[in-house]
Amino acid sequence: MEDDEIVGYVTAYLKKKGFTQTEKVFQEEFQHNKSNSSANSHLEPDIANHLLAFSQLESGPARYHDGYSRLRSWTYCSLDSYKHELLRVLYPVFIHCFMDLVAKGHVQEARNFFNTFREDHELFHLRDLQKLEGVLSPTHLEEMEFAHSLRRSKFNIKICEYSYELLLQHLHSTQSTTILGIINKHINFQVTPGQPSAISDDPEAVTLTGSSQDAANQINQKEIHWGLLEDSLEERLEKAGALLSDSEKGEGEAKEGETDESKKRSIEGGKQGASIKKVKKDKGGSATGKSAKPEANTVSAAPRVKPELSLPIIPTEVEHSILEDLRNRVQLSSIALPSVSFYTFINSHNGLSCSSISHDGSLVAGGFSDSSLKVWDMAKLGQQPTTLSQGENDTSQNEQMLGQCGGKRQYTLFQGHSGPVYAASFSPVGDFIVSSSADSTIRLWSTKLNANLVCYKGHNYPVWDVQFSPVGHYFASSSHDRTARIWSMDRIQPLRIMAGHLSDVDCVQWHVNCNYIATGSSDKTVRLWDVQSGKCVRVFVGHRGMILALAMSPDGRYMASGDEDGTIMMWDLSSGRCLTPLIGHTSCVWSLGFSCEGSVLASGSADCTVKLWDVNTSIKVPRTEEKSGNTNRLRSLKTLPTKSTPVYSLRFSRRNLLFAAGALAKSG
Repeated sequence: MEDDEIVGYVTAYLKKKGFTQTEKVFQEEFQHNKSNSSANSHLEPDIANHLLAFSQLESGPARYHDGYSRLRSWTYCSLDSYKHELLRVLYPVFIHCFMDLVAKGHVQEARNFFNTFREDHELFHLRDLQKLEGVLSPTHLEEMEFAHSLRRSKFNIKICEYSYELLLQHLHSTQSTTILGIINKHINFQVTPGQPSAISDDPEAVTLTGSSQDAANQINQKEIHWGLLEDSLEERLEKAGALLSDSEKGEGEAKEGETDESKKRSIEGGKQGASIKKVKKDKGGSATGKSAKPEANTVSAAPRVKPELSLPIIPTEVEHSILEDLRNRVQLSSIALPSVSFYTFINSHNGLSCSSISHDGSLVAGGFSDSSLKVWDMAKLGQQPTTLSQGENDTSQNEQMLGQCGGKRQYTLFQGHSGPVYAASFSPVGDFIVSSSADSTIRLWSTKLNANLVCYKGHNYPVWDVQFSPVGHYFASSSHDRTARIWSMDRIQPLRIMAGHLSDVDCVQWHVNCNYIATGSSDKTVRLWDVQSGKCVRVFVGHRGMILALAMSPDGRYMASGDEDGTIMMWDLSSGRCLTPLIGHTSCVWSLGFSCEGSVLASGSADCTVKLWDVNTSIKVPRTEEKSGNTNRLRSLKTLPTKSTPVYSLRFSRRNLLFAAGALAKSG
């Protein structure tokens, strides 16, 4: 290659990159040394070849198609032990090749590239691809928030050292400078020593962090107080147990494990202590005391925190009802599974869109696409759910058919919304119910008066979910407007607005101490918010689809989230890390619930099953896998199939009975 050609290539490169000052200095230096031919005669051939290759590759959009095609072919031909790690690189490279082509104005070539290789990624990233289809010009990259965030983000990919070396060797041997540039700009590799992990579905293998990665890390370093409320009913039970004799105290300690929504309440008044002591003594002959003791250590060890909200006073008769439930609670474990009562909606031709069950299972609500809300009272139906006996390895399932019998209305009809009802939630006592709708409003109904009390307006778009707090009076909502809001029954304006998600906020869940709420979004993240400040204190990243269900453990330490792909993830609120994925459902997870002592997690899915998971085993999985390489992440205790009924909602009662509901699907 002639010296003048080399100088031309270098000058063209500097000019293209905008290094005008460097170009000027280079020209002057070249002219100064031109007389000395020996100074240029020994230029290394490799440098010349690299410059030539670069100049050729820099021309034309075909380099993206060719570079990605070579990388794709090489990856699919790799050894199976490394292939699942190398395949993680393809999706980030694919979307950034596409967006680079669009940004450079090669729109038609970008569409051809997108349509040629999109099938490779439709299984896990279909929703993202559908959004990117709308990118038709360079201005769309800035105007569309999803595409703009991808351009400013980096993918974090876990990969073993040998897979990383194989990838670099391939890129250098094929002189794929375009692909190498994209990887360098948009991918951070987390290289681990040794052989590749045997787990191909690691939820943290590929994560997306924006340019504000440091800010996200700082968020997850904030201190959160995940314990139980001070002066809760459970704490009073513990103090009462300390006054008993040693033999009775053993039973009292066992009772500490029997926690539910009652542990979240702040009890007012001083005369409760005597009745609590009496309750503890009455429980002296309990057969479940011994089996409850292991769970008691976990729950009673949870720290106590002060409430940030002004909590309502619990009426005395409600306290007695809660204590009665505590005395009759069944202790669950991996060998003592819950009894299940399943409510099936039949003839739901007007489109059941949501369902909700009261804490004792006596009331069942259904929200419909014709804007109506209907509530069934099991006692009035003459079909009040039976308290089923609890035996070893026995799971009973009882189905109640909800509909019209003999033409007589079997439910209470609530009308007021002007759009489909997407969510409903009973207050802890069951005397109120809130519902949210496509009409952008939330309505408060009285189940005693059978009337609408308040219409709350604040959201600008459909409200996907609404949930009463564990103490009542307060409720939280989530909407298509990308916000979650906290409300109180006595005010028509929201108390707090939580904004930060990049897409719809699809579900919301209160922490057991009412100081935090969790939100799940279509942006595939879960966020935890402080109700006092309205600020985000945790960001949970790892889901591959929109999050549709959330649940908090009774001790407030763990959170479960379910997504549209059927994956459930267990999170540690303190660290913000995923403890383990629970994989077994084949369709959307619509509902989650922890048992009262936190040993069992129930999940309801569109695949027409209820699954029971062993929580105590699942949260210990990562440590054992690190040492043994065990790939069995499935910690399912039992699968309960319905005939043909997707599970819309489920909840554990204070007595640890599991209630679930869904609409019978049309056969054929």
